[in-house]
Amino acid sequence: MQTPPPTTSRTEPTAADVEAFKQQLGRPPRGLRAIAHRCPCGQPDVVETAPRLPDGTPFPTLYYLTCPKASSAIGTLEANGVMKEMTERLGTDPELAAAYRAAHEDYIRRRDEIEVLAGFPSAGGMPDRVKCLHVLVAHSLAAGPGVNPLGDEAIAMLPEWWAKGACVTPCDSKGDGQ
Repeated sequence: MQTPPPTTSRTEPTAADVEAFKQQLGRPPRGLRAIAHRCPCGQPDVVETAPRLPDGTPFPTLYYLTCPKASSAIGTLEANGVMKEMTERLGTDPELAAAYRAAHEDYIRRRDEIEVLAGFPSAGGMPDRVKCLHVLVAHSLAAGPGVNPLGDEAIAMLPEWWAKGACVTPCDSKGDGQ
Protein backbone atom coordinates (compact mmCIF):
# COMPACT_ATOMS: atom_id res chain seq x y z
CA MET A 1 0.00 0.00 0.00
CA GLN A 2 1.25 3.41 -0.90
CA THR A 3 1.10 6.53 1.20
CA PRO A 4 -1.86 8.67 0.13
CA PRO A 5 -1.10 12.08 -1.29
CA PRO A 6 -1.25 14.86 1.27
CA THR A 7 -4.47 16.76 1.81
CA THR A 8 -4.41 20.18 0.20
CA SER A 9 -6.48 23.27 0.86
CA ARG A 10 -9.44 24.16 -1.32
CA THR A 11 -8.43 27.06 -3.59
CA GLU A 12 -10.02 29.33 -6.15
CA PRO A 13 -9.17 28.16 -9.67
CA THR A 14 -6.60 30.20 -11.58
CA ALA A 15 -6.41 30.58 -15.35
CA ALA A 16 -3.60 27.98 -15.29
CA ASP A 17 -5.89 25.58 -13.38
CA VAL A 18 -8.63 26.02 -15.98
CA GLU A 19 -6.08 25.34 -18.73
CA ALA A 20 -4.87 22.22 -16.88
CA PHE A 21 -8.49 21.02 -16.61
CA LYS A 22 -8.92 21.51 -20.37
CA GLN A 23 -5.78 19.46 -21.02
CA GLN A 24 -6.81 16.76 -18.55
CA LEU A 25 -10.37 16.25 -19.82
CA GLY A 26 -10.20 17.68 -23.32
CA ARG A 27 -12.96 20.19 -22.67
CA PRO A 28 -13.56 23.37 -20.68
CA PRO A 29 -14.87 22.99 -17.14
CA ARG A 30 -18.59 23.29 -16.46
CA GLY A 31 -19.77 24.60 -13.11
CA LEU A 32 -16.23 24.86 -11.74
CA ARG A 33 -16.25 26.36 -8.24
CA ALA A 34 -12.87 25.46 -6.77
CA ILE A 35 -9.83 23.24 -6.88
CA ALA A 36 -10.70 20.77 -4.14
CA HIS A 37 -7.36 18.91 -4.17
CA ARG A 38 -4.01 19.21 -5.88
CA CYS A 39 -1.83 16.35 -6.92
CA PRO A 40 1.65 16.35 -5.37
CA CYS A 41 2.86 17.51 -8.83
CA GLY A 42 0.94 20.76 -8.21
CA GLN A 43 -1.78 20.30 -10.84
CA PRO A 44 -5.47 20.02 -9.94
CA ASP A 45 -6.64 16.43 -9.56
CA VAL A 46 -10.07 17.06 -7.97
CA VAL A 47 -12.38 19.96 -8.72
CA GLU A 48 -15.47 21.08 -6.86
CA THR A 49 -18.43 21.67 -9.16
CA ALA A 50 -21.63 23.60 -8.62
CA PRO A 51 -24.72 21.52 -7.81
CA ARG A 52 -26.29 23.04 -10.93
CA LEU A 53 -24.51 23.63 -14.21
CA PRO A 54 -24.71 27.13 -15.73
CA ASP A 55 -27.78 26.10 -17.77
CA GLY A 56 -29.60 25.04 -14.57
CA THR A 57 -29.15 21.28 -15.05
CA PRO A 58 -28.66 19.51 -11.70
CA PHE A 59 -25.17 18.09 -11.34
CA PRO A 60 -25.01 16.13 -8.08
CA THR A 61 -21.32 15.20 -8.45
CA LEU A 62 -19.75 17.77 -6.15
CA TYR A 63 -16.20 16.39 -6.43
CA TYR A 64 -14.90 15.44 -9.86
CA LEU A 65 -11.59 13.66 -10.42
CA THR A 66 -9.72 15.29 -13.30
CA CYS A 67 -6.26 13.69 -13.35
CA PRO A 68 -6.10 11.18 -16.22
CA LYS A 69 -3.32 9.19 -14.51
CA ALA A 70 -5.38 8.73 -11.34
CA SER A 71 -8.53 8.04 -13.38
CA SER A 72 -6.79 5.33 -15.38
CA ALA A 73 -5.45 3.65 -12.25
CA ILE A 74 -8.92 3.74 -10.69
CA GLY A 75 -10.39 2.28 -13.87
CA THR A 76 -8.05 -0.68 -13.42
CA LEU A 77 -9.37 -1.21 -9.87
CA GLU A 78 -12.94 -1.08 -11.16
CA ALA A 79 -12.14 -3.58 -13.92
CA ASN A 80 -10.62 -5.92 -11.33
CA GLY A 81 -13.88 -6.15 -9.37
CA VAL A 82 -13.03 -3.88 -6.44
CA MET A 83 -16.46 -2.18 -6.53
CA LYS A 84 -18.31 -5.52 -6.32
CA GLU A 85 -16.15 -6.66 -3.40
CA MET A 86 -16.68 -3.38 -1.54
CA THR A 87 -20.44 -3.52 -2.11
CA GLU A 88 -20.54 -7.09 -0.76
CA ARG A 89 -18.64 -5.98 2.36
CA LEU A 90 -21.21 -3.23 2.96
CA GLY A 91 -23.82 -5.98 3.35
CA THR A 92 -21.79 -7.96 5.87
CA ASP A 93 -19.85 -5.35 7.86
CA PRO A 94 -22.15 -3.06 9.88
CA GLU A 95 -19.30 -0.79 10.98
CA LEU A 96 -18.17 -0.25 7.40
CA ALA A 97 -21.78 0.34 6.31
CA ALA A 98 -22.23 2.94 9.07
CA ALA A 99 -18.99 4.71 8.13
CA TYR A 100 -19.99 4.72 4.46
CA ARG A 101 -23.42 6.15 5.35
CA ALA A 102 -21.61 8.89 7.30
CA ALA A 103 -19.50 9.58 4.19
CA HIS A 104 -22.71 9.92 2.18
CA GLU A 105 -24.10 12.35 4.77
CA ASP A 106 -20.86 14.37 4.65
CA TYR A 107 -21.05 14.55 0.86
CA ILE A 108 -24.70 15.71 0.92
CA ARG A 109 -23.94 18.25 3.67
CA ARG A 110 -21.07 19.75 1.70
CA ARG A 111 -23.21 19.95 -1.45
CA ASP A 112 -26.20 21.38 0.44
CA GLU A 113 -23.99 24.14 1.86
CA ILE A 114 -23.71 25.37 -1.73
CA GLU A 115 -27.21 24.53 -2.99
CA VAL A 116 -29.76 21.93 -1.97
CA LEU A 117 -30.63 19.43 -4.69
CA ALA A 118 -33.72 17.88 -3.15
CA GLY A 119 -34.30 14.33 -4.30
CA PHE A 120 -30.84 13.88 -5.80
CA PRO A 121 -28.52 11.25 -4.32
CA SER A 122 -24.94 11.84 -3.38
CA ALA A 123 -22.60 10.13 -5.84
CA GLY A 124 -20.67 6.96 -6.40
CA GLY A 125 -23.54 4.75 -5.22
CA MET A 126 -23.48 6.04 -1.65
CA PRO A 127 -24.83 5.06 0.80
CA ASP A 128 -25.80 1.50 -0.14
CA ARG A 129 -23.43 0.37 -2.89
CA VAL A 130 -20.25 1.25 -4.71
CA LYS A 131 -20.99 2.45 -8.23
CA CYS A 132 -17.99 4.67 -9.04
CA LEU A 133 -14.60 4.59 -7.34
CA HIS A 134 -13.62 7.82 -9.14
CA VAL A 135 -16.19 9.76 -7.09
CA LEU A 136 -15.25 8.05 -3.83
CA VAL A 137 -11.55 8.79 -4.37
CA ALA A 138 -12.36 12.40 -5.30
CA HIS A 139 -14.40 12.76 -2.09
CA SER A 140 -11.58 11.28 -0.01
CA LEU A 141 -8.97 13.54 -1.57
CA ALA A 142 -11.14 16.65 -1.14
CA ALA A 143 -12.36 15.88 2.39
CA GLY A 144 -9.17 14.28 3.68
CA PRO A 145 -8.52 10.86 5.19
CA GLY A 146 -11.06 9.32 7.53
CA VAL A 147 -14.21 10.75 5.91
CA ASN A 148 -14.93 8.19 3.18
CA PRO A 149 -13.65 4.75 4.18
CA LEU A 150 -14.02 3.15 0.76
CA GLY A 151 -12.47 6.14 -0.99
CA ASP A 152 -9.56 5.89 1.44
CA GLU A 153 -9.23 2.15 0.70
CA ALA A 154 -9.21 2.77 -3.03
CA ILE A 155 -6.51 5.45 -2.67
CA ALA A 156 -4.38 2.97 -0.70
CA MET A 157 -4.66 0.50 -3.61
CA LEU A 158 -3.52 3.01 -6.22
CA PRO A 159 0.02 3.48 -7.43
CA GLU A 160 1.59 6.88 -6.85
CA TRP A 161 0.09 8.32 -10.04
CA TRP A 162 2.06 11.55 -9.63
CA ALA A 163 5.47 9.85 -9.27
CA LYS A 164 6.39 10.11 -12.96
CA GLY A 165 5.47 13.79 -13.25
CA ALA A 166 2.46 15.91 -14.00
CA CYS A 167 -0.33 14.62 -16.22
CA VAL A 168 -0.36 17.91 -18.12
CA THR A 169 2.21 20.51 -19.10
CA PRO A 170 1.85 23.59 -16.92
CA CYS A 171 0.78 26.64 -18.92
CA ASP A 172 0.86 30.32 -18.21
CA SER A 173 -2.35 32.23 -17.57
CA LYS A 174 -2.81 32.84 -21.31
CA GLY A 175 -2.85 29.09 -21.91
CA ASP A 176 -0.21 29.25 -24.67
CA GLY A 177 2.21 26.86 -22.95
CA GLN A 178 4.97 29.45 -22.79
